[in-house]
Amino acid sequence: MKLRNNLAGKTIQTGAAICLAFTLWQATGVQAQTPTPIAKPKTDEKPFVIEYYYRAKWGFADEFIQLFKKNHYPFLKKQIELGTALQVTAETPVHHAGENDRWDYRITIVWKNVQVAHDDSGDEAMFKQLFPDQETFKREEKRRFEMLTAHWDVPVRTVNLEEK
Repeated sequence: MKLRNNLAGKTIQTGAAICLAFTLWQATGVQAQTPTPIAKPKTDEKPFVIEYYYRAKWGFADEFIQLFKKNHYPFLKKQIELGTALQVTAETPVHHAGENDRWDYRITIVWKNVQVAHDDSGDEAMFKQLFPDQETFKREEKRRFEMLTAHWDVPVRTVNLEEK
């Protein structure tokens, strides 16, 4: 136990000496002649794909997609126009599945990159510009989500099947 305490004490003393030396070195102004530029974090410019799945209550899938087309698709088209989204597609299954595995619509959005896919800082202003009647817009969006029994998002990446 005494050996461990001595080692711990010496470690603390050594650490304190190093900190003191560094502080004195900084205080004397001894620095490199040319400042090292601070590297900006590189933005990942690869497209980022997210699949958005929607399961509507039985009998409400058609109403859901009508409201989606009316109140959300114009927003996504604006994202494409601005270059933050590259592509938007919608699919529905041909055959039905069991309730646990069922989904009614898959909206796939190819975003410019991962950063813009998660940046919603200007969305509220864009929705107000696209839909000046905010009372109706909010009521219909609330209705659209009330029709759902499930909604989930799945970021995906392409797997190169030719790569060995």
